[in-house]
Order: sequence, then C-alpha cells, then structure tokens
Amino acid sequence: MHAASREALAAAEHRLDGVLSGSDADAKTVGAELAAFAQVLRREVSLRRALADPSAAEAARVGLVRNLVGAKLSAATVQVLETVAESRWSNPRELAGGVRTLAADALLAAAEADGKLDTVESELFATARLLDRTPELEQALGDPAAPAEAKRQLVDSVFGGKVSPLTLSLIEQVVADPAGRSVAHGLDGIAELAAKRRERSVAHVTTAVPLTDDERNQLADKLERIYGRPIAVHVEVQPNVLGGIVVKVGDEVIDGSAAGRIAALRGQLAG
Repeated sequence: MHAASREALAAAEHRLDGVLSGSDADAKTVGAELAAFAQVLRREVSLRRALADPSAAEAARVGLVRNLVGAKLSAATVQVLETVAESRWSNPRELAGGVRTLAADALLAAAEADGKLDTVESELFATARLLDRTPELEQALGDPAAPAEAKRQLVDSVFGGKVSPLTLSLIEQVVADPAGRSVAHGLDGIAELAAKRRERSVAHVTTAVPLTDDERNQLADKLERIYGRPIAVHVEVQPNVLGGIVVKVGDEVIDGSAAGRIAALRGQLAG
C-alpha cells in the first residue's frame, strides 16, 4: 500500500476505534456492514473510482457515501465510510482494500471486547495452515467462478462448530472477497491485524515436535529481545523439518532446523 493510502487507512482506523469505543455501536454489525460495502466496491468499478478520485471535491465524495448508504447502514458504519471518502487514496484498488481491512478490524475489536482475541488469532493461523496443507480446499474456497453461497456453505460445513463464531465470520469475509490473494494469505493478514491490535508482531514457527508452554514463552522472550517489541508466537508442527525450528518474522527467516542445516551444508559442498 502506498503512502497516501496508508495515511487514509490510519485515519479510518482511528475513526473506527472512536465510534466503537465512544458509542453504543455493535462491532460485529459494523464489521458485517463494512464487509458488505467492500463487496459492492469489488463489483462496482465506477464507485471505487468515484470515491478515490482526487479531482473530486471532498464534500462530493462524502455526499456520495451518504446518498448510497446513509439510510441503509448503521450510523457508526456511515461515519467510518465518510472518513474513507474524505481521505486521499493512492488508487481505487487500495481504497477497496482499506475497506476490507476495516471490516476485519471491526470484528477483531469485537473479539477483543469479548476477551477472545487470542483465540481468534490462533484459529486464523491454524486455518491458514490447514489450507496450505489441503490445496484442493484452498482452490475450492478461492475459486472466483464459484457461487458465493456455495462457498459460504462450504466454509460452514468445514469450519462451523470447530472455530469461534467471530473466526468463522472472518473466514467468510476473506472467502467472499479474496482480492486476488489465496485464502490462506488473506487469513494470515488478518492474524497480523490481530497481533497489531495488541501492538505485537507475529512469529510463524515451524517445528518437528510441539513446543511446551515454557518453550513457547522462552522463544517469545528471546524474539522480543531480538526485535525490541513483543512477539506473538504461532507454532506449526511439520515432521519434515527433522529437528530444531524455523522462525519467520515478516520477511526474515531464522532457519535453525536440521533440514536447513543439511541444505546449507550441501550448498557449501556444491560451491
């Protein structure tokens, strides 16, 4: 996302936090309404362009939002969309992506208020890893030609009752509007947003055997000292790492696995 869009999204996130904390707004309702509007933006290219048009007056863009949804959506959602409209976005695609992010943020705020943010974050990570391991399910959920209702029913049949209702809603949001990404990638992005709400980064840890609570805590402490900020540790067990662990924080990978060391040795011998 370009600089202008990052600033616009930050302004909209600030407005979202304000309306959710300073009123009787229901975060789940706001999240659902923002997600629905994001889908409208995905379908209506002319609307995306109109709201992101830098040559249009700010009042005209805000008025467009009010005319479209002022009587249809909750007051809190309309306020957030007004901030979206009055801000300067780098391009229409990033405006639509910003609304998708705001929709996820609202549901994460609901999870935080319910004391379930940790659970939702962990479930999102686990679901993304399941999709990584089952490409046929990833393909079915991410198929742009499949009917939306059929994909929603597939989500409910696979994940319903196995994850929390808020996590299920977030999965449905990503499946309904993947924006050219894999579903797993979209879920990882929302897990990152969950960590951001607690001002933490996320470490994706791959290990041959499960970590104990003490080992997980020790690893989190070491990573916090390395990166200078709190780190949320998400663990995936994969026997093919042989031993040790692989840690990925953002774009940086720390490969301490036996498989990684063997591969490095082979590279040295080949060189």
